Amino acid sequence: MKVLWAPWRMGYILSNDKDNGCIFCPGKDRSRDIERLILWVGPHTVVLMNRYPYNNGHLLVAPVKHVDGLEQLNNKEGLDLLNVVRKTITVLKEVMNPEGFNVGLNLGRVAGAGVEEHVHFHVVPRWNGDTNFMAVLGDVRVIPEHIKETYKKLLPYYTETK
Repeated sequence: MKVLWAPWRMGYILSNDKDNGCIFCPGKDRSRDIERLILWVGPHTVVLMNRYPYNNGHLLVAPVKHVDGLEQLNNKEGLDLLNVVRKTITVLKEVMNPEGFNVGLNLGRVAGAGVEEHVHFHVVPRWNGDTNFMAVLGDVRVIPEHIKETYKKLLPYYTETK
């Protein structure tokens, strides 16, 4: 039998603290950014790692404003959101050298939104062969690098823009 190692999930499994507020609302206190996997907070947009990624480097880009739809953002906030999505793709290309991306957002529960009350983009780097029999037959994803290591690799690219 082969073992899949995903130690970062144990914290979630054992946590009594699952209802901590909105994961996308950064707040003013930056002291927990590493623990929360927040890479960057700008005036209008936040970038953080997906704690339960589809693939290595799966990032989430959300407006700082707590809204459930794009139409609730003003033009400045909407443009900033899209510009940060574009920067995120550029960073992931440089750091992780993916062969492609899935970029999108799910609006509403019926569309697949896991957190429907705060709109957010998923930016998922993809490589040829990253989907294999494990996902198809076992409903299991294999993430080859610990999430904290990926965070360390990405953080300098966002620190420069603060």
